[in-house]
Amino acid sequence: MSESEAARAKVGTGVAGLDEMLGGGFPAGHVVLVTGLPGTGKTCLGLQYLLAGAVRREKGVFLSLEEDGPQLLETARQFSWPVDAAVKDGLLKVIRLDPKQTQQNLHRIQGELGKELSTLGARRIVVDSVSLLNMLSDDEPSRRATLFALAAACRGAGATTVLTAEADPLHPEVSRDGLSEYVADGVVLLGYRTAADGQRVGLALRVLKMRRTAHTRSAQPYTIGASGIAVDAKAVDFGG
Repeated sequence: MSESEAARAKVGTGVAGLDEMLGGGFPAGHVVLVTGLPGTGKTCLGLQYLLAGAVRREKGVFLSLEEDGPQLLETARQFSWPVDAAVKDGLLKVIRLDPKQTQQNLHRIQGELGKELSTLGARRIVVDSVSLLNMLSDDEPSRRATLFALAAACRGAGATTVLTAEADPLHPEVSRDGLSEYVADGVVLLGYRTAADGQRVGLALRVLKMRRTAHTRSAQPYTIGASGIAVDAKAVDFGG
């Protein structure tokens, strides 16, 4: 694939409606940040993205700083996704990065991870979540360097990557750390919609940015059901 073809190639997300909003999916090779408050489906979207790749025989890696492998796989089973077959066929691998192992993880991210991902042949990568990754560093320059090293490792492996991050509770349109947006080529915001009385009335997804692609900029409703996340891309924009 030539450089120009790679720039136009899209990677399907596996999320009904989101691909439509993106004109086909994430641009190949992008690092995309998915941010939102707890319960908005960030981990679900990440798993759904990887399983969509497994259906296409594309290898995926889930780098987890939160749940361990068995817990993640159990989460995927709740949606009836073919997760066990994907693991058995070598199409899905869960790598646990324990936030307590600070120095080991920093060394791995800054020196070995890129080679490891390339060796695995990962075409899709999910990191859940970079909010915990920031706990590995004591100051902002170190946190920024770690994030950029992680993004570089994923890009160097030739993968299309999803980073998840917790949103700031006071400003839910941005990540809690305020840094993740700077390393990402695209940002997808998952959030709650509220009525005038402050009651939550549903969920809404918005693509805040996506380099090198035209995309829907409106907030669109989505649900988390038996098959995972589904976005109503044709709904009238109900969130300015």
